[in-house]
Amino acid sequence: MFSNLPPITKALLIANALVFLLQLAIGDRTLAPFMLWPFGSGDDAYAISQFLPWQVLTYGFMHGSLAHLLFNMLAVVMFGAPLEHVWGDRRFLTYYLVCVVGAAVCQLAVGAWTMSQGGEAYPTVGASGGVFGLLLAYGMLFPQQRIMLLIPPIPMKARTLVIAYGLIELFLGVTGRMPGVAHFAHLGGMLFGWLLIRYWRGQPPFGRGRGGPPRMRRVH
Repeated sequence: MFSNLPPITKALLIANALVFLLQLAIGDRTLAPFMLWPFGSGDDAYAISQFLPWQVLTYGFMHGSLAHLLFNMLAVVMFGAPLEHVWGDRRFLTYYLVCVVGAAVCQLAVGAWTMSQGGEAYPTVGASGGVFGLLLAYGMLFPQQRIMLLIPPIPMKARTLVIAYGLIELFLGVTGRMPGVAHFAHLGGMLFGWLLIRYWRGQPPFGRGRGGPPRMRRVH
């Protein structure tokens, strides 16, 4: 199965796994400058707990636990591989990274507001922003495709799954029912993915609404 995966999907799996092994080997404190910290969270000379520009990408390759890593990588395989087959490797990688950065932008905005209210600064890690962007794209390109959920184990159309996940994340983010999870980063990944697809399609707010799918190249 691994050998049959398209190249960028395979590279993402390898990169995330290697970074997680590095986290285990040298410790999270050493790698703290690569996590996503909110603006103004620290001003130490060694940049242990402050925002640095590269964090908008590097945080997306770090994970807090093995379960966190495995869940995200399973989603990359499920949703990313079909998208890469349709879009090709270059467009797929562009889309994924835009979603990761977009999720970081939204998380930074939420973090800045939290700190302005006296909240505690904490870092964000994980590929979930990119994963939620992949989920959105899968639902847009394959809306009628049925997906078997793990929990609960029921089949659901991809379009329904995207809407349900989006509403759940919005509810949890607004109510704070599940603290410690970057719900608005997840929504940010979906938002920026949606905007990029509309840009590729020439749809508002980027064009006059030519309609139709984005330019696609099938890879066999």
